[in-house]
Formats: sequence, structure tokens, C-alpha cells
Amino acid sequence: MSTLCVPAQIPTVAEDCEQLRKAFSGWGTNEDLIVSILGHRSASQRKLIRKIYAETYGEDLLKCLDKELTQDFERVVMLWTLDPSERDAYLANEATKKWTSSNQVLVEIVCTRSPKEVLLAREAYHARFKKSLEEDVAYHTSGDFRKLLLPLVSSYRYGGDEVNLTLAKSEAKILHQKISEKDYACDDVIRILTTRSKAQINATLNQYKNQFGNDINKDLKADPKDEFLKLLRATAKCLVYPEKYFEKVIRLGINKLGTDEGALTRVVVTRAEIDMVIIKDLYQKRNSVPLDKAIAKDTRGDYEKMLLTLIGHGEE
Repeated sequence: MSTLCVPAQIPTVAEDCEQLRKAFSGWGTNEDLIVSILGHRSASQRKLIRKIYAETYGEDLLKCLDKELTQDFERVVMLWTLDPSERDAYLANEATKKWTSSNQVLVEIVCTRSPKEVLLAREAYHARFKKSLEEDVAYHTSGDFRKLLLPLVSSYRYGGDEVNLTLAKSEAKILHQKISEKDYACDDVIRILTTRSKAQINATLNQYKNQFGNDINKDLKADPKDEFLKLLRATAKCLVYPEKYFEKVIRLGINKLGTDEGALTRVVVTRAEIDMVIIKDLYQKRNSVPLDKAIAKDTRGDYEKMLLTLIGHGEE
């Protein structure tokens, strides 16, 4: 469920563009006006604003934002203004270029989006970077990480709800056997996690718990410092319970010494129109503090205003 609040009556796209142009004009930038417009428009509305702005003023709105805004506020507004598939392509490229074994952003993108959304992100990657996401992932990763990530970003999973229970039971046994043998990167584990539909994997992991008594992620914590096991756990959680995964990303981003603005921004802009209501609820239950209070405590200024706007602060 979305936390984005779009007014029942909104100005025309031309009027929004005119107001944004005014926000960039004169002495200083009117950040409040930018938040009040872009922070209350849906993805399709923002896409139209970009189109009409370019046609009217001969400039790319994103370039204007880049020129006028700075730091964390610039990043949150820029990422929010991008079309979702463009944004995923941008974040995926950033993740491959800065890839380390602890970077879970690629898994986050390809495992929490629908098959169609992943395909659109891969197409947007082609258009923007003139190469494929697959070739960049293959180039920047190695070993077991490449063995998992390359099929993950290449896969076009089935998106339906049908489940084969017999298959779920047999593949739960395979997973348990391989995990018990600490053969975490074996072909079968990779195959199941990277090709089965989300509904099928959910059924398999339920069977895993029913048959063997533990959540698979508990059994994948044999060595808490093993980065590949962390990536496998993130894969499983993103596929079957993305809201819980994102709550943890926000919690760790806020609770660590010095806020991880990159993680906080990424989760808010990518989930505000999807499941932020559930993430907020999970956050409050887990931390006994409302997410908007936690964000207000850890962030400042226009960046804080934009984040709070996107998570629906004051709109309930």
C-alpha cells in the first residue's frame, strides 16, 4: 500500500511545469515548492511533467534539478523524479560500479520487483548505459557471487500464483540437504532461487520450515560474517517477504552511527508507491517508534521534508 498522497484536485501538467520553472528562477531555489509538487505526484504524473517541461522550456527537468539542488535533497528528488524502470537501472548501475561483497542492492532490485518490472529495468539499462546489466554484473563480480547474481539479473520468472506442492516438498528437501552440507553455492540452490516463481519459492520455503523446523534464513546463518550467506538470506527474504527486508534496511540505516542516507533514500523512493504503509507498520512494531519520528530525528531540512512527504507524514 502506497503512502504517496496525491490531491483529489491537482493543477494541469502545464501549471505544474510553470511552478517548477518559478522554483528555479530568481534569487535562490524554492525547495518547498518543489517538494509540494513532485512529492505529491504519481509516477505517471511525474513522467508527464518531465515530458511537458522539456517540450515547453527546452530543458531536461532532471538537469535543472541537478543544477539547483544539492546533497541528500538533490538525490532524493532526482531518484523520485526518474521513471521507476530508469531509477532501477540507475541504482543497478551504481551498485555494479561500486560493487562489494556486502552490497545487496542488485538482489534488492531484481528480487522485489515483478518479472515485468525487472525486464523494463533491463531495457532502461540498455537505453541509458549502452550495454546490458548482465554484462556489467558478470564483469564486476566473481566466484560464488557471480554464480548467484548473474542468473538473478538474467531471469524472467513466471509471475503467476500457481504452486506445485509436490515440487515444493522435493525442492525443500534439496535445499535442506545442500545447506546441511554447507554446499551453499551448488547448482541446485542457485537454480531454485533464481528461476522459480515467487509463489513457488514461498511454498518451498514454507515446506522447508514445516519439514525441518527452521526458517531457511536461520539455517543460512551458520557463519554470520560470511558475505555470500548474507546475500543468500537477502535473496530469500526479498523474494518472499520484501516488506520485512526493507524495514531492516531502514532500521539499520537509521540506527547505525551516522545515518545511512543512501539506504534510507533508496527504500523511501522505491517503496513509497508500493508497500510503504506495511513497512511503516513493521518498523513501528519492531522499534516502538513511528518511522516518521525516527526520520525527523535523524535528518534535517529539505531532505527531511521530502522523505516525510513521501512516507505520508501528517496525511493519515
